[in-house]
Amino acid sequence: MSDDALDGGRPPIGPIDATKVPRYAGPPTFARLPRIDEVGDVSRHPSQAADVAVLGVPFDSGVSYRPGARFGPGHIRASSRLLRPYNPAQRVWPFATQQVADAGDLGITPFDLDEAIAAIQTGAEEVLGGLSGAGRLLVLGGDHTIALPLLRTMARRHGPVAVVHFDAHLDTWDTYFGAPYTHGTPFRRASEEGLIDLEGSIHLGIRGPLYDATDLDETARLGFATVACTDYDRLGLDGVVASMRERIGDRPVYVSVDIDVLDPAAAPGTGTPEAGGLTSRELLGTLRGLAGSRIVGADIVEVAPAYDHAEVTGIAAAHVAYELLSLYSATPA
Repeated sequence: MSDDALDGGRPPIGPIDATKVPRYAGPPTFARLPRIDEVGDVSRHPSQAADVAVLGVPFDSGVSYRPGARFGPGHIRASSRLLRPYNPAQRVWPFATQQVADAGDLGITPFDLDEAIAAIQTGAEEVLGGLSGAGRLLVLGGDHTIALPLLRTMARRHGPVAVVHFDAHLDTWDTYFGAPYTHGTPFRRASEEGLIDLEGSIHLGIRGPLYDATDLDETARLGFATVACTDYDRLGLDGVVASMRERIGDRPVYVSVDIDVLDPAAAPGTGTPEAGGLTSRELLGTLRGLAGSRIVGADIVEVAPAYDHAEVTGIAAAHVAYELLSLYSATPA
């Protein structure tokens, strides 16, 4: 039950009741939640329509290999129908202690990268502002290019943030074909622009071949510690979580999850798969290790349904979103 309900106000509007409407029916929103225009002014914050908005960014013009992540938001939403109201792993009711609403998708041009990046930032800021806005965003991508405009938005509100970045790849490379804005460059640009906390950011799940022997040194210079997939074997989950928490401290945190951090067996539906990745259990367990952290925003990117089967990747991404919403519900914005 929410604080509003305890105070005699309206409780948050939650998902459609699965005992009354079958899971294969109902609205095509994330977890069958209400749209943001349906919730009205019911959150604990009188100036906001929702505590959290789930926002789709169907954009993949920054990819370097397999396209298709523009269809990711709809696929994650379709795969979220089996989510249930109570999270026993985190011991929270993510839809009852906060108003979560689906803000739909931004309309982003696929033809002009610079225009798209500007539109994503503007759209995110609009969803976060005013009576029709939300306190926090959970963004469904889209390719990893979208992290840059989202970090610009976060930094304007919170200052430089500690980035907790789950990915097979560093995404701190300089350019591709001379282009500075791609899905492999967002965190270099973010570091250069002063958007991230250089003492608090961290990559997790890194693996596979690199372009140069200096890549890891370069990403450290840009502000990131690195936990490789093999460190999960050496440190164990608890050791990885301890390293992550020590790194971020009490800083404001932005969580960015590239679904290719998972092994292709657990997430085949992505654009740049790498062997030797995390299991879904390891990823979810690491996310739960962020409990109590000050998470100000998050994204899930690189879900490409054309390469998925049996919704394997979509289901994994939907559960990542659920754990992030659960973290939101337990910590103030």
